[in-house]
Amino acid sequence: MRWRSVGRLGSVCVVATLMASAGARLDGQSTSRPAAAKALPRTPDGHPDLQGVFDYATATPLQRPAAYANQSHFTEAEAADFKRTVAANRARAEASDSAPLPAGQVGGYNQFWYEFGTTIVPDRRTSLITYPENGLLPPLTADAQKRADLHRANLRRFAEGPEDRDASERCLLGYNSGPPMVGVGYNQHVQIVQTPSYVVLHNEMVHTARVVPLDGRPFSPDGMHTWSGTSRGHWDGDTLVVETRNFNDQQWNQFSGWNWASDEKLRVVERFSLGDANTVRYEATVDDPTVWTSPWTMVAALRRTDDMMFEYACHEGNHGMEGILRGARAEERRSLEGARPAK
Repeated sequence: MRWRSVGRLGSVCVVATLMASAGARLDGQSTSRPAAAKALPRTPDGHPDLQGVFDYATATPLQRPAAYANQSHFTEAEAADFKRTVAANRARAEASDSAPLPAGQVGGYNQFWYEFGTTIVPDRRTSLITYPENGLLPPLTADAQKRADLHRANLRRFAEGPEDRDASERCLLGYNSGPPMVGVGYNQHVQIVQTPSYVVLHNEMVHTARVVPLDGRPFSPDGMHTWSGTSRGHWDGDTLVVETRNFNDQQWNQFSGWNWASDEKLRVVERFSLGDANTVRYEATVDDPTVWTSPWTMVAALRRTDDMMFEYACHEGNHGMEGILRGARAEERRSLEGARPAK
């Protein structure tokens, strides 16, 4: 949300020191490269310069719409029509903000706060997912489907505490910040900072900053599992490769038809490469054999922007969680009062 929530505290300084130090990088030896590769902006140590703030919002959906089931790419005319449809849907949603809410509903964010992408990916694909070839997420395994169904059922009952809600509702994870980074909703900016030894991937959503070593150090021990996993990176020619493992088993988020139900076996490999000075090609392959029946891959475009990064002070403004828990306690009291015999 560019000019959005009250919880925002101004521009982020979490990586300011690293950005300052990035200007004093070690000089590297130049190597012979094709003319196109030489044209890319490079850091003093010779690697492509990926640094800056990038926007990954897009009108291209993660999964291919049913209307294009057998079509991997839009024609130019279809792409223009699809963008008009997206804009019309957004206009209708904005108009609905003034409509009365259905009985029993309290509503959510109005449309002002959302940042839906208005452009599609450069090659006009009909989905961000490139594998499987049908453009859809692979089916969940039977065990993962049972866990997903149980989680949905738990969300429908009164929450006893915040642990009963999704990680994104608890401000622990940003549902679009990944890994992998999937453009949806709002706060779809990432700031990339490079030094010869590290890369920092700082997502605006929940101000997640992954500090990725490039020195070949091993991953954390298998018994150490964290919300965002452990990332390690290396350069494959002109492509930055970041592999993340050691996630915990509580990655529950649901959006855009994606039921995120990963566990400790999750492995994500991201590849960042410069298409031109203002565009980074972002590819992510997700593999969790106990959750999905096959790995899947998505490709998106990170577009350079002059917009500022803002702090997403989710915990400081998480009135929704307070409301969820207060409402649950009120409904419990109402149920108890209804069960008492009349005096």
